[in-house]
Amino acid sequence: MSKYRKLGRLLMAVATGAAMLAFGTAAQAQYNDVTINILTRPGPVIAQRMVERGAEFTKMTGAKIKVAEVPFAELFQKLLTDWSTGTNSIDVGVFASGWGVEMVDGGLLENLDPYIAKDSKIDLQDIAPYFREYNQKIAGHTHLITIDGDFQMLYYRKDILDQKGLKPPRNWAEYMDVAKATHGMDMNNDGSADYGSCIFKKRNAQSYFAIMSIAAAYVQTKGTGHGIFFDPQTMKPKINNEAWAEAFKIYKATGKYAPADELNQDIGDTRALVTGGRCALAIDWGDIGPLSIDKDGHAIKGKMGAIIMPGTSKVLDEATGKLVACNATRCPHAIGGINYAPFAAFGGWSGAINAKSPAKTKQAAYEFLSYMNQAAQSNVDVTMGWTGYNPYRNSQLNNTDNWVKAGFSKAFAENYLGAIKDSLNSPNMASDIRIPGAQQYTGVVLDRELARFLAGEITAEKAVANIEAGWEEITEDFGRERQRTLYKLSLGITN
Repeated sequence: MSKYRKLGRLLMAVATGAAMLAFGTAAQAQYNDVTINILTRPGPVIAQRMVERGAEFTKMTGAKIKVAEVPFAELFQKLLTDWSTGTNSIDVGVFASGWGVEMVDGGLLENLDPYIAKDSKIDLQDIAPYFREYNQKIAGHTHLITIDGDFQMLYYRKDILDQKGLKPPRNWAEYMDVAKATHGMDMNNDGSADYGSCIFKKRNAQSYFAIMSIAAAYVQTKGTGHGIFFDPQTMKPKINNEAWAEAFKIYKATGKYAPADELNQDIGDTRALVTGGRCALAIDWGDIGPLSIDKDGHAIKGKMGAIIMPGTSKVLDEATGKLVACNATRCPHAIGGINYAPFAAFGGWSGAINAKSPAKTKQAAYEFLSYMNQAAQSNVDVTMGWTGYNPYRNSQLNNTDNWVKAGFSKAFAENYLGAIKDSLNSPNMASDIRIPGAQQYTGVVLDRELARFLAGEITAEKAVANIEAGWEEITEDFGRERQRTLYKLSLGITN
């Protein structure tokens, strides 16, 4: 066990003792007859911290926390089937927030507004606005509780770029230049050539999140409410165009400076390369920061930098489907002529409660999710890379103390948190898809056609045309008018 994880356990023990004193003896017996069955992805990422926090919660309240795990690719369907068929063996699902819209549309998730109204500990105003207003809410009501804040950033080896006299890339042309200049260097002094770019590209995994992070800046220019997936008035897909085709081409082109087997690498494989000191550039969620100070990150400790995802000076003209130059009208949020649109890839792991669970179980389940979310617990959890939890509270971003205690240098803590704040505070933050069929639109159709393109079976233009056709079919299956209404609500459009 690393010293950082030991420190986390010590901090957790202190927090637990204080919490138990606050709850008192009566609270310890409050839920002795309650078992909360939770389903999520395999641990230790996400699941294991719930197990540990669950043990604390049991001591405080008596409620038994049981965390079951299924592979990521099966999670959505397992939850949907259990709740929609009336089996109801699961009380809480912890899953991608974007999946929640379909579940709310089916009447499967509990409205948490009444619980929050009586909760004096959750401190909603400390939750960053994007996660509070977009991630947790569906149609104006809170149905989800955030335990992990997800969006993607660009990581770079500061020492390698400094050695080469290079600056962190602001756009994709600069990304390719840096990747080319650093590819083949021995970055960890093991005698082997390393890589200019590391991006996960495996099919039936999480690669489709990376392509959306690249496409976002090309497609969305007018703020979060603009969206990157559909025309909110017609539900016509905004994908069969030069912007998305260019994103596909960039994604593939980075492979010139990547591991030979990159098409078979999922996020865990890429992270192992990064923490092993083998990547000059990498796209990832917030995990690389904490992982760089864990026991397996010694090769990159003190050597990493983070920055907002690269942007572009050419963006989509929706009327023509062409790429056109940014100007003040087209790109009102551009900085130095570059349009940035950091993408809330996945949105974050969030907890939701089965609307059909017994009332007492639902109350206990809410209190457990609140406990996981509260600053006293989460401000510690997000500093440890193995948990998979990334920052989502202002108090996690505005104070470096917990990060320095966890092992960050003050300089890297400021850099890492600064990159996160640049993303979260961007008025052009791009939201993940949050409508019924979300997983089918992206995890099935987009992922399939992207894999075919990467394998050389089809062109980028054919891929985006195929995706358009697939998305139109899904929209018709769910009902275009209903999808249009829910998509507008997911973007915060109320008229």
